Amino acid sequence: MTERRLHLNAFLMNTGHHEASWRLPESDPYAHVELGHYVHLARIAERGTFDSLFLADGPQLWGNLAQRPAGALEPLTLLTALATATEHIGLIATASTSYNSPYNLARKFASLDIISGGRAGWNIVTTAGAEAARNFGLDAEPAHAELPHSRLRSSGGTPIARAAEFLDVALKLWDSWEDDAIVADKVAGVWGDDTRVHPARHKGRYFSVEGALNVPRTPQGYPLLVQAGSSEDGKEFAARYAEAVFTAQQTIEDAQAFYADLKSRTAAAGRDPDHIKVLPGIVPVIGSTESEALAAEQVLEDHIVYAHGVGRLEALLQLAPGSLELDAELPSDLPPESVIEGAKSRYTLVVELARRERLTVRQLIGRLGGGRGHLTFAGTPEQVADAIEQWFTSGAADGFNIMPAVLPSGLDAFVDHVVPLLRARGLLREEYGPRQTLRERYGLPRPANQYVTAPAPALARV
Repeated sequence: MTERRLHLNAFLMNTGHHEASWRLPESDPYAHVELGHYVHLARIAERGTFDSLFLADGPQLWGNLAQRPAGALEPLTLLTALATATEHIGLIATASTSYNSPYNLARKFASLDIISGGRAGWNIVTTAGAEAARNFGLDAEPAHAELPHSRLRSSGGTPIARAAEFLDVALKLWDSWEDDAIVADKVAGVWGDDTRVHPARHKGRYFSVEGALNVPRTPQGYPLLVQAGSSEDGKEFAARYAEAVFTAQQTIEDAQAFYADLKSRTAAAGRDPDHIKVLPGIVPVIGSTESEALAAEQVLEDHIVYAHGVGRLEALLQLAPGSLELDAELPSDLPPESVIEGAKSRYTLVVELARRERLTVRQLIGRLGGGRGHLTFAGTPEQVADAIEQWFTSGAADGFNIMPAVLPSGLDAFVDHVVPLLRARGLLREEYGPRQTLRERYGLPRPANQYVTAPAPALARV
């Protein structure tokens, strides 16, 4: 039996995950649009033998420009540049099924996978809310509106249902070329075999896509499929499709329950539970002593502008502006999760955190400032490594989504001081070894082509 090892993903966000990170003297407030910043971060993560790095994204301008660096480079474009600056690390981009077409997005991810030598991953998200919809000429999100490219009205549908069909179409497109469709016979004058190309010919509720993809099948077959929702619908979607899941839990007990539930659902869907990796997020603030780490965390909290935090929290809780008082607890009559649009699981996590610890709004904003609901942890390298090991060995995680509060210093500290401890404990690889695809890093097989009955042959490394 292969020894179980941690999977580490670096979640890169401009100057760091803490909303006040950009205000520190060390931070560059323009870093979010500088390629060199991301190249530097990718190489730090590669030095730490991380499996992958990840970029979040959305089809709208998020939040208040006064609060923190806003806007972001388009992730597939940025990751294509990072593919040429790195050798081993996986490259995971977020892309919404709500405001893309399956053909164009499948082509972009196939291109990234080929350019990177099999290191592409797709974090599959849906996008809720009228604000994003209006950027695309719609009054409501596509699952509840007439779509310009579809003759079918989707009333009664859901974003998850649309996402499932979107992914089914993408899988057909990624499989539309057999691995040996390219013959390259110069003597006979035959470049490819048309009988080994399979048009999608998909006609469904949301999409109609006729042709084959105009990119050959990729080193991985198709990108690593990642999902980040923890709602009931999100978990069902993950059990059917996802190969890695980014999640947020505040306690090890909640993480163990989520882990067991998702693995059980995956088995019930007819899949191997080992073929879905659960990676909770953790925001580490590291110091040589615990008091030093707590002092660094306090410096960040002292730089929070609470007026911004109140507005953001009211939006998450879907309350009217002015509903919250900084030094009072959350109102007792909050709406139930069932009526919340968008991030249902994050809504519940935040409310439960506030209720469980009887936090005031000010204290809750401080807790959310670093990780927006992900576990924040201030301590020594040994304490951080202990927490990671405990979650990993007790059925709470297959690895972690590392979300440094400040970048690049927080990622440097994790790689320089925590990674050696994880390696010494036999939890993390010492080095990458022979070049592998991202799927191979995650211990996943290369998927067979749905149009071919025989097992897919392994491709030569790019």
